[in-house]
Amino acid sequence: MGYIAWLVLGALAGWIASMLMGKDSKMGAFANITVGIIGAFIGGFIFNLIGASGVTGFNIWSVIVAIIGSCILLYIANKLKGNVSTKE
Repeated sequence: MGYIAWLVLGALAGWIASMLMGKDSKMGAFANITVGIIGAFIGGFIFNLIGASGVTGFNIWSVIVAIIGSCILLYIANKLKGNVSTKE
C-alpha cells in the first residue's frame, strides 16, 4: 500500500473511530490520520494474533481492522489520561 493510501485509510478510520468513541469534536484532521494509522498497526497485530488477516490493502476489511485498532488506541489513551473531561 502506498503512502497516499495509508493517509486516506488512516484519516477514514481515525475519523470513524473518533466519532464512535465520542472524541470527534476534540480531534483535528492530523490527529485523526495519526490515530487511524497507529490503529491500523494495532488492529493488524491483534487480528494476526487471533489468526485473522490484518490490513491487506485498501479495502473494507482493512478499514474495519483499522477502526477497531483505532478504537482500542483511543480507549487506552482515554484511560491513561485519567478520563478528565470538562463540561461547559
